[in-house]
Amino acid sequence: MEKATKEIMVLGIGNVLFKDEGFGIHVMKRMDQMFEFPENVQLVDGGVLGVHLLGIISKPDHLIVIDIIRNGGQPGDMYRIEQKDIPDRIRAKNSVHQVDFLEALTLIQAMDHQPETVILGVEPEDMETLSTELTATAENKVGPVIELVLAELEKLGVTCKKGSCENVSCGPLYDRQN
Repeated sequence: MEKATKEIMVLGIGNVLFKDEGFGIHVMKRMDQMFEFPENVQLVDGGVLGVHLLGIISKPDHLIVIDIIRNGGQPGDMYRIEQKDIPDRIRAKNSVHQVDFLEALTLIQAMDHQPETVILGVEPEDMETLSTELTATAENKVGPVIELVLAELEKLGVTCKKGSCENVSCGPLYDRQN
């Protein structure tokens, strides 16, 4: 018997101590501050847990991952990687946490339940400087990536309510219809 409501996880991964390496976490936290999500949507800070996320990421029906993606493009280039293309990405070592995370996604294939997965992210400018602040290039992509995540959620039939924008730079995202 199929569940009436699909479980969806929005997972931010990365290391917030190294500039753009923390992009996924920054995006996920900003979304959590800006919007209210239905009960079937869970926002998760995956940090750098990699393979240790296996139990968590195997539970939802749909998984939307936010991370930096080194793809040989220009800093700030935005990417969307669909499930069918994820195994090929394991060969491209983007960062230690990302390789571990992609291995976890591959291991899920051996389990009974594999979530439909999409990875959204940007090409980083600086992943080595010790700082909790994103580069200006990555910061300028937070809003557009949030829009991509919201579009993915809309494809899944989820609408998000605007939350309070106190102490948060919401910009044009706050003007959404929902």
